Amino acid sequence: MTRQKETARHRLAAMPSGRRSKYMMLVFWLVLVAAAGPLAIKLTEVQDNDSLGALPATAEVSRATQRAEEAFPDSQKPLAVAVYAREGGLTDADRAKVDGDRAAFTPHADGAQVSPPVPSDDGQALLLSFPVAGDADQRADAVAAIKDRLTADVPDGLRTALTGPAGGEDDVFDAFAGMDTALLLATAATVALLLLITYRSPILWLIPLITVALANQLASAVVYLLARHAGLAVDFQSQSILTVLVFGVGVDYALLLIARYREELRRHADRHTAMAVALRRSIGAIAASAATVALGLLCLLAAQLPSTRGLGPVGAVGIVAALLAMTTLLPAVLVIFGRWLFWPFVPRYSPDAVGLDVAAEHGLWRRIAGFVGRRPRAVWLGTAAVLVALSFGMLNLSIGMPHDESFTKGVGSVTGQRMIEAHYPRGSVAPAEILAAASPAEEVVAAARTVPGVAEVGEPERSPDGRWVRIAAVLADTPDSDAALDTVERLRAAVHAVPGAQALVGGDTAYLIDEERTVSRDNRVVVPLVLTVVFVILVLLLRALVAPLLLLASVILSYVAAMGAAGLILDAMGYPNLFVGIPLQTFLFLVALGVDYTIFLSTRAREEAALLGHRNGVLHALTVTGGVITSAGVVLAATFGALSVLPLVPSVQTAVIIGVGVLLDTFLIRSLLVPALALHIGPRTWWPSALARPRIRPVAAPPTERAPAAS
Repeated sequence: MTRQKETARHRLAAMPSGRRSKYMMLVFWLVLVAAAGPLAIKLTEVQDNDSLGALPATAEVSRATQRAEEAFPDSQKPLAVAVYAREGGLTDADRAKVDGDRAAFTPHADGAQVSPPVPSDDGQALLLSFPVAGDADQRADAVAAIKDRLTADVPDGLRTALTGPAGGEDDVFDAFAGMDTALLLATAATVALLLLITYRSPILWLIPLITVALANQLASAVVYLLARHAGLAVDFQSQSILTVLVFGVGVDYALLLIARYREELRRHADRHTAMAVALRRSIGAIAASAATVALGLLCLLAAQLPSTRGLGPVGAVGIVAALLAMTTLLPAVLVIFGRWLFWPFVPRYSPDAVGLDVAAEHGLWRRIAGFVGRRPRAVWLGTAAVLVALSFGMLNLSIGMPHDESFTKGVGSVTGQRMIEAHYPRGSVAPAEILAAASPAEEVVAAARTVPGVAEVGEPERSPDGRWVRIAAVLADTPDSDAALDTVERLRAAVHAVPGAQALVGGDTAYLIDEERTVSRDNRVVVPLVLTVVFVILVLLLRALVAPLLLLASVILSYVAAMGAAGLILDAMGYPNLFVGIPLQTFLFLVALGVDYTIFLSTRAREEAALLGHRNGVLHALTVTGGVITSAGVVLAATFGALSVLPLVPSVQTAVIIGVGVLLDTFLIRSLLVPALALHIGPRTWWPSALARPRIRPVAAPPTERAPAAS
């Protein structure tokens, strides 16, 4: 079996590095990208951003929404709420402005009717609310016209804003207009700069950047086809993370392959042979890394929250596209262009390359390896203590993000919501909505009025078919407060107890309750599944049990420390309230991506341990992989940092948490904690493989006197 695997690996490595097959590989990719390009451009056409806020169909708020849509089909258009406010009281000119706007809004209202303005008790504000008619495109045009009218001829001192679902929907579209291009440019610019610094070559950095851009085109095309023909849910979040993943992970793979190729160019006069050896020796770790991330992402299919579940297959497609491009197209292009790509630091063939001085080649990391090797127990204990200390920063974080904190810049819907809260009962912004059978409607109203925390219960509105009623219940507290959540829980219990009512309670506060329950369930299911998948892959890759357990424990500790460090940063930025889906999503990325770097280190350590013995093998692996893995970590962290250009707080939070976590994995976990633990435990790290059993070994030169193994 091992011989068959080696034969297959030789054949795979020969395809992009062959004297003739390299050109065939290039032509294949050119044809593939030519077909994929037009499809990739269409990806935004199949976005369904409704899934960003959707809950599973089994949630009570989802069932209430579905019942409302079926029972009241003519009143499901998104509501526009125009707010007018003046401190000190409204004037006649203000009221004239409201009356004029009401007439102007009528053509845009569903049913061509706008209800009279609703005054506040303090006499300082008026509300106009109406459902906006038309389909999505028509509503977008209507809301634009409404906003223009709302801001025209405003008396001095009068404040106006458009809020409600229609206003919020339009604000989201405005905020993200052109953001897909901005994110792509920011990501590409970040990667280009870091590659230029890494390679210090005016040419070489272009090759991995162009290759990863083509991989992104392929991934986008495949996702488009799956969304169009297989029902794959794609939203703005998953498309944004797709771009970041492909660029970040793809460049990581490129850095590892090019570093190995550079080593082999010194040992082989023929660049085709050098690439074949480099690809054969590195493809195992790269493929294992890709499998870890892709399978980890697919674990999200077990989640119930649609936005989380949809992210899984989209991200997995991106990982596979990056893997294919970096192990087929990139090697072919590098071999076609030859050694001069590395100018001015061209690796020259040297017959005595086996005796190359590692101290000169990897001086910094030789010293770091020496530091770890002298006192491994003190190093891993000290590193663990630092990570544990960082974890206390999580106390600055809380789960649950109010709607008015979700944008990084001011938007009209948030401004309007705050104006309503300032002049109307706090719960009137988003009343709870009770859907119940018509016959016991009065009993339902009576039960709702007995619930502490319910300020007002409206009269039942009967559906056109007479079967159902809709009842608005205004809460006494702000809709996203703990008191309001408790009130809705009591309200649900009260109306559910009415015989024959079949009552369901929806609304914004009910949504928050069901969202928290869904996320809690997803955490309980997906987190153990991800850890199991990662552990199995590590066991198969390393053919051991102890080492996978150590690596898994290290990335869990890294995640906790990353959340703590990010808590300090996000609290200073003013974004300490996390969107509910972020802990699970960032856990997945940090565990899967964090294992990446330890995979690259541990596979090299296992390989070197067979030649040099356990201690020298671990130190040598740390020495020769330190520079390239650190560069890869910095690139990946900076790439995820590009998410911060998006005007959405959850995107900024994701960028900070993953960026900090990747840097911790790169500089502390992989550089200090893991090698120090491996040295402290000794050969038992590889138990139960043969490497764990002591045996007589030939005396090998220490890593400071020996070249990197041709591995």
